[in-house]
Amino acid sequence: MVKTVVGVFDSHDQAEKAVAELRRSGYDTNEVSIVAKGKQQGQNSGDYESDTTFGMDTVADGTTTGGVLGGLAGLAMGAGALAIPGLGPIIAAGPIAGLLSGAATGGVAGGLIDWGVPEEQGQHYENEVKKGGILAAVRSHEQKVDKAAQIFRQNGAHDVNTHEKGSMK
Repeated sequence: MVKTVVGVFDSHDQAEKAVAELRRSGYDTNEVSIVAKGKQQGQNSGDYESDTTFGMDTVADGTTTGGVLGGLAGLAMGAGALAIPGLGPIIAAGPIAGLLSGAATGGVAGGLIDWGVPEEQGQHYENEVKKGGILAAVRSHEQKVDKAAQIFRQNGAHDVNTHEKGSMK
């Protein structure tokens, strides 16, 4: 059975270390997703260079520069900048990018519902992203999600929960 583990990191460094550890542990780029708030054009504060970069060269070319999530060249290739109503610009990498682009009007919470995340919990995750948190998710076979949750927690994630359609662990 496929399950999803979701967690929130307060810093890009924490998220980068966790995802790099996931990759070293054998998790595929098709299993790992990241969502973070982007920066609007002309905005000077924050860690993003523009709404189309995520610590790497333009998302379109996916070339990493060693910055945020720089160890994730594979994820970078699937990254995209999206504008979510009520949330603003976000950067999404991994399978969740396609999920969110199809559910833009439902926001992050709406996109997570398809992965078994209850609406109320999804709204909490969306609010964490609004506040500047980095949402990470691993969608994989149930045998692998406990290890992913452990890696998230060891690297500073909070609100780590495992989900499947119709339940929460």
